[in-house]
Amino acid sequence: MRYHNITKDDMLNGDGLRVVLWVSGCSHCCRDCQNPITWDPNGGLLFDKAAKEELFQELAKPYISGVTFSGGDPLHFANINDVTELAKEIREVFPDKTIWLYTGSLWENIADLEIVRYVDVVVDGEFEADKKDNQLHWKGSENQRVIDVPGTLREHKVILHA
Repeated sequence: MRYHNITKDDMLNGDGLRVVLWVSGCSHCCRDCQNPITWDPNGGLLFDKAAKEELFQELAKPYISGVTFSGGDPLHFANINDVTELAKEIREVFPDKTIWLYTGSLWENIADLEIVRYVDVVVDGEFEADKKDNQLHWKGSENQRVIDVPGTLREHKVILHA
């Protein structure tokens, strides 16, 4: 897996202060995407031991609420296996931290993936520039949903994050 950046003390990509891992690779290629530089799965840097240590050092800080996987698309074929394993390990090592995941895929197409068992919130759907609204909370366009994953799995229907 490759990545472009690890953002620290982020308040825009989920609730609380977060660490954001911006992965490389996206096949959605949404018009007016805020991060087209992350589309190339061969771009950025190798997510190596040092990068993982940096991520875990940030997560260990008591004031950090959790991690957000974004990009690119964490569910891109070049990322899904590594992001799933990383989410699983984060859930084990930091059980009180939340895990958010941004993807251009729809919930209905990813609900059966292993990774959803480790994630608290999924922001799904492609960014649609004609549905952009700067007043939206934690999403870029009106079609996207901020999904409470545990509630959704429990209720067997999409439950939005409050």
